[in-house]
Amino acid sequence: MPPDPELIRALRAAVDRDPDSLPLRLHLAGMLLDLGAAVEALEQFTRVLAHDPANAAALRGAQRAAETAGDETRAEGYRRLADALGGAAREPEEPVPASGPEDARKPDWWDAEFPTLTLTDVGGMEDVKRRLNIAFIGPLRNPGVLRAYGKSLRGGLLLYGPPGCGKTYIARATAGEIGARFISIGLNDVLSMWLGESERHLHELFETARRSAPCVLFFDELDAIGQRRSQFRGSAGRSVVNQLLAEMDGVDRANEGVFVLGATNHPWDVDAALLRPGRFDRMALVLPPDRPARAAILGHHLRGRPVDGVDLGRLAGRTDDFSGADLAHLCETAVEYALEESLAGGEIRSVTSRDFERALGEVRPSTRAWFETARNFVLFANGGGLYDDLQTYMRARKLL
Repeated sequence: MPPDPELIRALRAAVDRDPDSLPLRLHLAGMLLDLGAAVEALEQFTRVLAHDPANAAALRGAQRAAETAGDETRAEGYRRLADALGGAAREPEEPVPASGPEDARKPDWWDAEFPTLTLTDVGGMEDVKRRLNIAFIGPLRNPGVLRAYGKSLRGGLLLYGPPGCGKTYIARATAGEIGARFISIGLNDVLSMWLGESERHLHELFETARRSAPCVLFFDELDAIGQRRSQFRGSAGRSVVNQLLAEMDGVDRANEGVFVLGATNHPWDVDAALLRPGRFDRMALVLPPDRPARAAILGHHLRGRPVDGVDLGRLAGRTDDFSGADLAHLCETAVEYALEESLAGGEIRSVTSRDFERALGEVRPSTRAWFETARNFVLFANGGGLYDDLQTYMRARKLL
């Protein structure tokens, strides 16, 4: 059975939102190849190889795509390169049909991990930490209080905000804080070309989390997995959302001890039913780091590198609206300037304020485009006060 075009469309949208996600792009390329779109699949495989030239799955996939497209010369080049890696490159495993799930090998992402991070490792985000403490951490540590108030450790919390501000990091730190297992899920971990297989993946994920309780089940880019059902033209995407709703509801306290966290840059694209009580019934805004947090992030990324005369406090004051990812990119850019001169001169020199001056002329905060998009939703689609926190922040920053 060929892949459902609706799944292909969802994967394309996810890749457009996160173009640097190599697993997502590989998954899309494989589906395109199975659909018979060899030329487009080859383009996706080559974009993966541009970032990761030794990616085994991409090399073998590109070989197959080139062969299907009739480009034997190019296919032979990919084959030789894959073989030259000493056997590290293997043919990607074919998906297992839904008709025989008992024979399927459980993917690696079903294995829960124990993070060593805790919330003390997270700079800033005090409001997010407070909400996590009320929703999960405090009740778990004080079962007597939990019983007294009749509170259930069910439901979920949705982290939303600009990209690169640490939503995944704080989710992992939450699991470490309570000593829980952590399972991180992305779109490529759920969607399958086989009918009914995506829903089965979701069910098995929740079953694994229930057996591993206490467990934090983290859905990254929730809008891709649980996007509004009205946006789907076919039934496959709606079925995935329906399955997610059913799993989050659980039966007979089946989800007790399973803490479901979600992250999204586009909360307005999440299906409204997922935001109802017992599901993602709480939302927490994850904002760009404040000035002290920016100084700490800059210091972290410069640690262990030759640096001379860089005033982190002053630099933090000049990086307003920078996300954590932007700050990391700023440091890398400044280091590259110093590295370039060191290679040309044959002598290692320290990273200085001059390098950061040049880097600031090149690197711009990525969050501003997100706030421009969010503005319309805050002004015209804030039903029920979903975005009150965002509205307060944007007004204080004169973004409304």
